[in-house]
Amino acid sequence: MTQNIYDNPEFFSGYSQLGRSVEGLDGAAEWPALRALLPDLRGCSVVDLGCGFGWFCRWAHEQGAVQVLGLDVSEKMLARARAETAYAAIAYQQADLERLKLPDAAFDLTYSSLALHYVERLNELLAIVHQALKPGGSLVFSVEHPIYTAPSHPGWAANADGKRIWPVDGYLVEGPRTTDWLTKGVVKQHRSIGTYLNVLLRQGFSLTHVEEWGPTDDQIASRPALADERQRPPFLLVAARKGSAR
Repeated sequence: MTQNIYDNPEFFSGYSQLGRSVEGLDGAAEWPALRALLPDLRGCSVVDLGCGFGWFCRWAHEQGAVQVLGLDVSEKMLARARAETAYAAIAYQQADLERLKLPDAAFDLTYSSLALHYVERLNELLAIVHQALKPGGSLVFSVEHPIYTAPSHPGWAANADGKRIWPVDGYLVEGPRTTDWLTKGVVKQHRSIGTYLNVLLRQGFSLTHVEEWGPTDDQIASRPALADERQRPPFLLVAARKGSAR
């Protein structure tokens, strides 16, 4: 079963104060790059895996999606999502992504932001997602970049020039990694970029875009602190498509 860390009061309190929790999609620096990967949503059915506070669900409906399903394991997240959503076309449900069930050929888009790196049984989940997409349907997701989930060292180091570097250890040793972020004992599943992509290919997806995200010059100009994110990519963004019917 997925670790329900978001219902931990300490974690939820800290997460609620993050920029992306307060400002929504515009508070997530990677959002413009993710948005560029999305298909035209007019008339579409959408499912959001790990919907959190429902920011993307509401945005998708505003872009013309006629049916949006937001799924999350956290009741605290879902309670806020429901409280801030006034659209009848959006439904929220509690769901464990390790045991997910979705109807066949029901969705034009499956979207997920920073949730799949918590999922242990990713192969099984993506098989279900593939089956739940209509022919030609899209999958767009982001995960914490494996260079972040891999490190076992407790922080930055410096190279010969005095620049900060992130020491990566055991990159090819995949599996659960426990870290302290907002609270103690947060479990994430480390897997290599190759594993993410090959799981998609095995399930029949066609890859359309892979991006090791970093901030643009304009983003750094407006938020100089983002310059540190050019030292190593914080996010992996992927877009894929289910083959069209023949």
